Amino acid sequence: MEPGLTADAASRGVGFSALADEPRTAHYAHPMPPRLLGPAEVRALAAELGLRPTKQRGQNFVIDPNTVRRIVREARLESDDVVLEVGPGLGSLTLALLEQVQRVTAVEIDPLLAARLPQTVAEFAPDQADGFVVVEADALRITQIPGPAPTALVANLPYNVSVPVLLHLLEKVPTLRTVLVMVQLEVADRLAAGPGSKIYGVPSLKAAWYADVRRAGVIGRNVFWPAPNVDSGLVRMDRRPPPATDVSREKVFGVIDAAFAQRRKTLRATLKSMAGGPEAIDAALARAGVDPSARGESLGIDEFVAIARQV
Repeated sequence: MEPGLTADAASRGVGFSALADEPRTAHYAHPMPPRLLGPAEVRALAAELGLRPTKQRGQNFVIDPNTVRRIVREARLESDDVVLEVGPGLGSLTLALLEQVQRVTAVEIDPLLAARLPQTVAEFAPDQADGFVVVEADALRITQIPGPAPTALVANLPYNVSVPVLLHLLEKVPTLRTVLVMVQLEVADRLAAGPGSKIYGVPSLKAAWYADVRRAGVIGRNVFWPAPNVDSGLVRMDRRPPPATDVSREKVFGVIDAAFAQRRKTLRATLKSMAGGPEAIDAALARAGVDPSARGESLGIDEFVAIARQV
């Protein structure tokens, strides 16, 4: 699908002294920073569009400018970063991102929101509008981002698909160096959990394949409209090379999925069908240096890689 094009940026011209008797010296105006959306602006835009936020698409719009500034600050962006934003909605975070970087590509599944967003950027950030592109698409199905390769993912992810979207984009957009996303607080904790934790599991391990992951803060419910029933958390990911191995990511992820399919069972029990029986899995785990009586929640990504090489 072809990306929607933004409106042209407001004209930038040469200014002259207002005093008739002084030399008319030319100078260039500095770009004006974007105006951010507050509660009144968000509700006005929604009313204009006849929009009723839906749970199906996880639509909870940020109405607090300080929150979007905080997200951008935690992302630690450089001015030359190319930012990928997923689920921009009415543009609250988009405008804050354009205050920091010169290029933002937003992926929006809702055609109504995707069509309105360039106009919002032109109205609230006219000096930055030529650095913005919106792509009307499903982030779970997109395989290529138009324009310059994104270097950072910064987004308020729809809560109902946050982990699948995150893992899909980490796979399909290898140029991403950093990630700062807002997700449901419980999901943020799971993504950042380490081995041995009760909430450590499949999302933790698959995220660890791609990056170093940490929780970067908590966001309350009152900064959204409508307010969600849960608190939100910020997750920061700094990309690093995947574990060095001659087995595929798909095979490693398959072992991870199998190990946690029955969380309370031992690796001997959960993985025996992959190896061809109890004796075969015991031998494979021994070669990998892993105790067959261990459970998946006690192992890190490198140990799962070792198991995948042997199974």
